Amino acid sequence: MSSRTCFSRPRRAGRTLRRSALVLGLALAALPVSLLPTANGLQVMAQGLFSPAISVDDDVITRYELEQRARFLEVTGSSSDPLNEAREELILDALRRKALRDVGLVANEEDVTQGMRDLAQRANLSLEQFVAGLKQSGVDVQTLRDYTATSLAWRDYVAGRFLGQARPTEDEIDRAMGQSQVGSVQVLLAEVILPITPETALETEDLALQIAEIRSPATFAATAGQFSAADSRTNGGRLPWMPISRLPRPLQSLVLEMKVNEVTDPVPLQGALALFQFHGLREVAGREPNYAAIEYMRYLIPGGRSPEALAEAQSVLARVDTCDDFYGIAKDQDPARLERITLPPSELPRDVALELAKLDSNETSTALTRDGGQNLMVLMLCGRTAELASDEDDIRTTVANALTQKRLSELADSFLEQQKANARIDFK
Repeated sequence: MSSRTCFSRPRRAGRTLRRSALVLGLALAALPVSLLPTANGLQVMAQGLFSPAISVDDDVITRYELEQRARFLEVTGSSSDPLNEAREELILDALRRKALRDVGLVANEEDVTQGMRDLAQRANLSLEQFVAGLKQSGVDVQTLRDYTATSLAWRDYVAGRFLGQARPTEDEIDRAMGQSQVGSVQVLLAEVILPITPETALETEDLALQIAEIRSPATFAATAGQFSAADSRTNGGRLPWMPISRLPRPLQSLVLEMKVNEVTDPVPLQGALALFQFHGLREVAGREPNYAAIEYMRYLIPGGRSPEALAEAQSVLARVDTCDDFYGIAKDQDPARLERITLPPSELPRDVALELAKLDSNETSTALTRDGGQNLMVLMLCGRTAELASDEDDIRTTVANALTQKRLSELADSFLEQQKANARIDFK
């Protein structure tokens, strides 16, 4: 590996914060402030506000802290059971703080403020607007500050303690990139593709955030069957094993960080939101190449996802076996309806890249639309041109970072579970 390779820090806690920010931003955009939720059944009597609720060894968690964290989780839509999840999170935070005290690690106040500001920006809000929205729902700014401070300090602790163990070997990077002479890595995913229009944006985004919390494969499959626009919906959204190198590079990194049955955050596409549930990785014999260019055919059918347009798409698919067959279909039609395109993988539109990753040569997809949903896209993969990547150092760094993040998360989770098993936890 090049000596210029560096490793980024753990991001799993940041993912939770990003999702919380997005949900809060949607809530503020969709509701008058007076209508924001007030944490069902989580009010506590003033006289008992600061009495102990939980003790973790020598740390005390007050009823106020518990109420605040539960309220925060409910307002941001981060949990379907905010009170129980708040208990679990605060216990883990107490264990994190103990580990941080043991090494004297405290988040810098300037970094905490910037972390809060970054979180607000992800919801397209200023920090002041973000804090005001929380306050209107009864969440004190100190709750947000404590939450951010612990996350930032813990990120640094995990990197400092476990980074040496988490770095992958050169052979492991080769396998993840599909460049090993021994074998390459394949990934098993399920998908939900949600069409989105300006009129349905808030409703679709809210649904996507709910799907992102799913951990049951059966529930995800049922959701795909009910809501997904992808052809895979007939199979519960389940995709066949595919080489990880076919996925867009940002998605490769994301998948390598995931745990089994975890679901990605919503991935914005043109006219849709995509979510993927991770089911596994495997190593197979044979080397999977990187690609210099992807060639595909795009044929547009007016009417979007209307029954008439979908019926016409099926008629087209029945008459084409290769990309060249589309020329006969499009004869005497508006030339703008048919386009044969060749692009490097990095320049493909994200939604097209994701669909093409699932296809072999001469296979088709009708999952995508264009022009705000007005035109249905019939997509066929014509072929892939293999190359030895000229920017291999950058690719290796991206893959190495992703593998490192996955292992850091696993090591940190294991450490916390061990600390929890050894701790004295009392509920008052």
